[in-house]
Amino acid sequence: MQLSRLVSFFKTMGDPTRLRMIKLLAEGPLHGQAIAGKLGLTPPTITHHLHKLREVNVVYQRRDGNTIYFYLNKPVMDHYAAALTDLTEQAEKEKDRKKAAERQKVIDHFFTCEGRLKHLPAQRKKKLIVLEHMLKGLKKGEKYEEKQLNEYIKKFHDDYAVIRREFIIHNYMYRENGIYELNPEEMWAKE
Repeated sequence: MQLSRLVSFFKTMGDPTRLRMIKLLAEGPLHGQAIAGKLGLTPPTITHHLHKLREVNVVYQRRDGNTIYFYLNKPVMDHYAAALTDLTEQAEKEKDRKKAAERQKVIDHFFTCEGRLKHLPAQRKKKLIVLEHMLKGLKKGEKYEEKQLNEYIKKFHDDYAVIRREFIIHNYMYRENGIYELNPEEMWAKE
């Protein structure tokens, strides 16, 4: 959907009187005098607002004899709501794509082609990305003896004690009596 049409729609809908009219028409069709009476407004005011709502196709009219009834155009309302949702989802997807690209760049920089860690980054944000990358091979809910965890870490880096300590410091893992277990992701350190 064109951004200008979306802006025009939401500008039109940004008026409290029009929103009240939409609420009334959602209950069923009404003629102008009935809308004016229910909202306590003059017929010319109602005519003005109905004209604005018709411009964005939110309401349509049907004549019944000498009376014109106004109806809410529900499919159009749904269409604009979906367009707004699509717009926000596109922004979210773009944000996620950029974040994934940034993460991959850090991983490519700090790991060799064979998957070995060159060195632990000093910058916290990059360090967390590196540590989370190393955790991918561990299973949630599984308990690891210190020796098992050391062997796993050695695949990435020889100084397993430093990496193991970083896992604990940043709440990636929990240690009790030499047994290690992954914490839920909600507990992990944030960038």
